[in-house]
Amino acid sequence: MDFGAIIKVLGYLLLIEAGLMMPSLLVALYYDSSDKTGILTSILITLVVGFVMSRVSKYKDQDIQGKEGLAIVGFGWILVSVFGALPFVLSGAIPSWVDAFFETVSGFTTTGASIVDNIESFPKGVLFWRSFTHWIGGMGILVFTVAILPMLGLGGFLVYKIESPGPMAERIVPRVRDTAKILYTIYTVITIIQVILLVLGGMPLYDSILHTFGTVGTGGFGIKSNSIGYYKSTYIHLVIGTFMIMCGTNFSLYYSIIKGKWRDVIRDQELRQYLGIILVSVLLIAIDIYESMNYNNFGLALRDSYFQVGSIITTTGYATVDFDKWPTFSKLILFALMFIGGCAGSTAGGMKNIRILILIKAIRREFYKMLHPRAIIPIKVNDRSISSDTVIGTSAFFMLYILIFILGTIVISLDGVDFESSTTAVAATLGNIGPAFGVAGPARNYSQFSNMSKLFMCGFMLLGRLELFTLIIMFNPRIWKSEIFTKHR
Repeated sequence: MDFGAIIKVLGYLLLIEAGLMMPSLLVALYYDSSDKTGILTSILITLVVGFVMSRVSKYKDQDIQGKEGLAIVGFGWILVSVFGALPFVLSGAIPSWVDAFFETVSGFTTTGASIVDNIESFPKGVLFWRSFTHWIGGMGILVFTVAILPMLGLGGFLVYKIESPGPMAERIVPRVRDTAKILYTIYTVITIIQVILLVLGGMPLYDSILHTFGTVGTGGFGIKSNSIGYYKSTYIHLVIGTFMIMCGTNFSLYYSIIKGKWRDVIRDQELRQYLGIILVSVLLIAIDIYESMNYNNFGLALRDSYFQVGSIITTTGYATVDFDKWPTFSKLILFALMFIGGCAGSTAGGMKNIRILILIKAIRREFYKMLHPRAIIPIKVNDRSISSDTVIGTSAFFMLYILIFILGTIVISLDGVDFESSTTAVAATLGNIGPAFGVAGPARNYSQFSNMSKLFMCGFMLLGRLELFTLIIMFNPRIWKSEIFTKHR
């Protein structure tokens, strides 16, 4: 394995991260907040370390192989989280290293789980950085790196493929760098549109920008103690709710819309399933809470249901109400949505709708083959045959996801929290959702967990964001010794 290649790219990654901290410093200077020195020091430390790492290596090859690609993605996420915690610690906003690391991992993985008790007291600069980590992590800082670093060359597709959510990473144009640039352009345009719409709805510009970071990145860090519920505006709730659902959609479909390929969008089976689940869930929860809670009219119940269903299935985690107080039936639906998640190729977390779709088709095929043993039945999605390797990989992902969830629940329950809190906290961190039920519900946070539990949940967040296998492979010495990664580019 070429450690020089890994160190060099990770060094460039830190240089990029230092540059991405600059807007937070400008915000701190503009508001003359107390975190100016802490953010500046963080930038300088990150810059120096990144510069040294990028220069110490003699690596000149233009290709990155399998092992290097895995290491860059896995260690890259951990490294940017470690250095991304510096502004919180050095500004004094979050003095504890464990808490700061938890908050940063939660930000970059777009989870939105927080340990902050009084968010309104946060200095403006680090509050901006906290939300900006969602926007950076949403599309993936490593996809951004692929887009701007020509040194990744052909091997850049490995980084892009490992980094991209879903079982099948595809280029929407032949060159992976061009694909990354197109996706980031769409991402930026959606961001600008949402900011404008929120400002038009009366939300202050600063609040609009930070909430848009959390929406487009499907992260959900609130800047008010009661999240979006602070804004008593149906318009704002509907704008954010709609953009959450939009950003849980495969971004390549927006490129299809730009190219005028409306039929491809309308016929997309994953999108149909995604929207269908949202529609059914919204109606079921709206009826349930209207009959069980004190709603004056069905329209308000429908509004709150629409927002929370969109927030949970897209793994954003914003809240307009304390859904932990909803009836059991509604909470069970939200719990199920935590596992389903958004679409492949989106900024959302969870298992992804495409995997659920493939599993359903595979189960149907097995039932049919019981009746017709000699039948050869291909699994197709959008008229394209799905390879047996993809089906097996999807099944393995599902089983591994459930296994990690069960083991994680056992570990977190040792912290002395109740069963509901431990199970939903693991589901919410592994699925990159954020708020759970119980002690980690929307009206509370993760500060009550022990440092050990917080570190475990950092691992769950990274596992969820990196689609499980990448992080597990990284820490398996037997796989690193295998020749498969050396031969496969």
